Amino acid sequence: MLFQDDFSNPDSGWDRVNVKDGMTDYTENGTYRILVNLPNTDVWSNPGLTFTDVRIEVDATKVGGPDDNDFGVQCRYQDADNFYFFIISSDGYYAIGKVKNGEQTLLSGESMDYSDAVLQGAATNHLRADCVGSYLAFYVNGTPLTTVEDSDFTQGDVGLMAGTFDTPGTDILFDNFTVLQP
Repeated sequence: MLFQDDFSNPDSGWDRVNVKDGMTDYTENGTYRILVNLPNTDVWSNPGLTFTDVRIEVDATKVGGPDDNDFGVQCRYQDADNFYFFIISSDGYYAIGKVKNGEQTLLSGESMDYSDAVLQGAATNHLRADCVGSYLAFYVNGTPLTTVEDSDFTQGDVGLMAGTFDTPGTDILFDNFTVLQP
């Protein structure tokens, strides 16, 4: 185990921001909440660590907002303009992507793909992302979704993210965050 957080300690290093446009903060129930109140916006939080090869796992629960949303994890986060992301939506879609020099690209296809493995609506999904060398793999609820190869980033921070498309209000709770040696 390289790192774990059950979010019971609000001093464990994640961002604590609460503004009218959204929030990233610990909850009294021992989870971490990302709320996005702007359309077409992604919000994320990172604990401020550096890893190379990792297996990230987390439980993510939609508690409010549209099903047409996105949420998941990040690996090899360099800064706000450079990182990999692994996302699902509450209407059953998923993708692996990257942001490089501020430009977002999906690596797993031209658009997000559908899978019955993604639990829809107000549900909890168990996410797993493997970042090993140039190999990136994404699983949900134990089901492999997709793998891609990309070598732009070799190390960096891990993170949580959530976002909106046309409708604001995405509200996600994260719990049981772990970073393992793959």
